[in-house]
Amino acid sequence: MKKSLTTARLYLGVLIVLVWGLGPFYWMTVVAFRDPNFTFDNTPWPTHVTLSNFTNAFDTSRGNDLGRALVNSAIIGSATTALALLLGVMAAYALARMNFKGKYFVSGLILSASMFPAVVLVTPLFQLFTDIGWIGHYQAMILPNISFVLPMTVYILASFFTELPWELEEAARIDGASKFQAFRLIMLPLAAPAVFTTAILAFIASVNEYLLAQLLSDDKTAPVTVAIAGFSGKDPLITPYAEIMAAGVIVTVPLVIMVLAFQRRIISGLTAGGVKS
Repeated sequence: MKKSLTTARLYLGVLIVLVWGLGPFYWMTVVAFRDPNFTFDNTPWPTHVTLSNFTNAFDTSRGNDLGRALVNSAIIGSATTALALLLGVMAAYALARMNFKGKYFVSGLILSASMFPAVVLVTPLFQLFTDIGWIGHYQAMILPNISFVLPMTVYILASFFTELPWELEEAARIDGASKFQAFRLIMLPLAAPAVFTTAILAFIASVNEYLLAQLLSDDKTAPVTVAIAGFSGKDPLITPYAEIMAAGVIVTVPLVIMVLAFQRRIISGLTAGGVKS
């Protein structure tokens, strides 16, 4: 009886989390497939189904350009992820394997950087990038994104590298490998699950960024978060909620599929650093 109650509470908790987490996405999907004339219908399942919202989301005649925004987000997210991993892997390995003065201070500084509020940087970055002519260019969004993503990258990878056995690296050094060769050929492949996990999280975080992108981009470089927020409909005084929901589905579904497809790698990457070998 006690075991049954424990199991019931477990499934009830899982159900609450699922409803809480997937409820907004479900409603966004329902509205995305609903005729715009019935946008505010409270029926909790799809009614007046149509695909016109998805075709209208890609319609550029009203000034919307979701296709370009998707490309912009892919460029910004990919560049941010690549540079954050390049710097983060080396920084995490140094923090995990090397002993130097101020090591724990540096680790704390990196962790505290991830808690820094982005809104504080809006005015200084806007002024700086305006003075150097970067407003409306990709680098104006990529560099700030790296500063937000890099602490997370270092934190995850450092905890993973710390738990990797030293003996493998020492054996490679005995066989004649340099320190960099031992890192590149032995340690980095072992860290592949954590690197893969960090890449996915960094990419999603970069694509989801809105505050800075809204101020630092223009019509040609705006990512999907900014483009969707600026959607206009047939009537400029009426917000096209159904088309906005359709665009949200178009952006969200590939990310959901990616996470579901690689969930085993993500889980193993997030938990591997916390298990003693």
